[in-house]
Amino acid sequence: AMAAVRDAEIAPEGTFKYIVVRLQRPGGGEQRDIVRGTAAAQFHNHIFEKVKPEMEKLGYECKCLGGGKIDHNSKDKKIRVFGLSTGYGKADHSVTAEILKKVYTDYEITWSDDKK
Repeated sequence: AMAAVRDAEIAPEGTFKYIVVRLQRPGGGEQRDIVRGTAAAQFHNHIFEKVKPEMEKLGYECKCLGGGKIDHNSKDKKIRVFGLSTGYGKADHSVTAEILKKVYTDYEITWSDDKK
């Protein structure tokens, strides 16, 4: 069932906020991290508030590991991960980049700890 959850779901274009969410089966056991980002979210917690009930329905406990911003250029097939979340702290962008590479296999994906 955990395999049914997509590694990454991000907006198709533009610069937007994202978070890394750790999914875990109650009582420990299997866990994995997923990336979610959307241009619709004004704040990082708006993303988590949407993801959490979806994942709880599937039987997972969720924890937000941090956030940042993604700049997604679908025309040039480039994704840049940067920035931080005031509420959740900075996600490990190197981990985010690795997760995104699983989904966007033909993209150039870079990350930095720059704020902009």
